[in-house]
Amino acid sequence: MSVFAKSASSLALAGAVATAVAMLSTAASAGPVANDGTKEKCFGISLKGQNDCAAGSHSCAGSSSIDYDGQSFKLVPIGSCVTMKTPTGMGSLTPVKS
Repeated sequence: MSVFAKSASSLALAGAVATAVAMLSTAASAGPVANDGTKEKCFGISLKGQNDCAAGSHSCAGSSSIDYDGQSFKLVPIGSCVTMKTPTGMGSLTPVKS
């Protein structure tokens, strides 16, 4: 393999790694589910391990340890959250004490 081929391979690999890291950091800041304006955060409706993100006791998606955690949200179609009934009450557009 020539020096040029090794350099080109190294550059291609470095570019691929940089792209992958950039995509991961963008995905982390955008959240696990892209919100295209048709969804809203609904707190207190997700089952254990099925939250989309955020809460006082954990950092992100799939981390809730209890069902219907009022500090965890799930993205749902706009307008549907407050109509969702759970065994602990209705969904909320803001975090609620569990």
